[in-house]
Amino acid sequence: MNFTALVQAMSPDTYEKLAESVATGRWADGNIMSETQREQSLQLVMAYQAQVLKSQELFTIGADGQMIQKSKAELKKQFETQPSIARFSHDDL
Repeated sequence: MNFTALVQAMSPDTYEKLAESVATGRWADGNIMSETQREQSLQLVMAYQAQVLKSQELFTIGADGQMIQKSKAELKKQFETQPSIARFSHDDL
């Protein structure tokens, strides 16, 4: 199985567990991850975010493995298309 197929076959539950393990440096059972395990797991997490979740964050990794950084104009356009948030004046609170 190649890397892309592995990422596409990964379940959301597996992704969540890997992401948590990378963040904490420990497997779910409490064992410490080796540096190699952590690096490879991080690669899987980032690939899943790029290929499956298609993350809309400011900084993300694209499906081609390159970092995507959105400009201020792109972010402004993105937020204009989303429903507006509630705004209050100081006296309303």
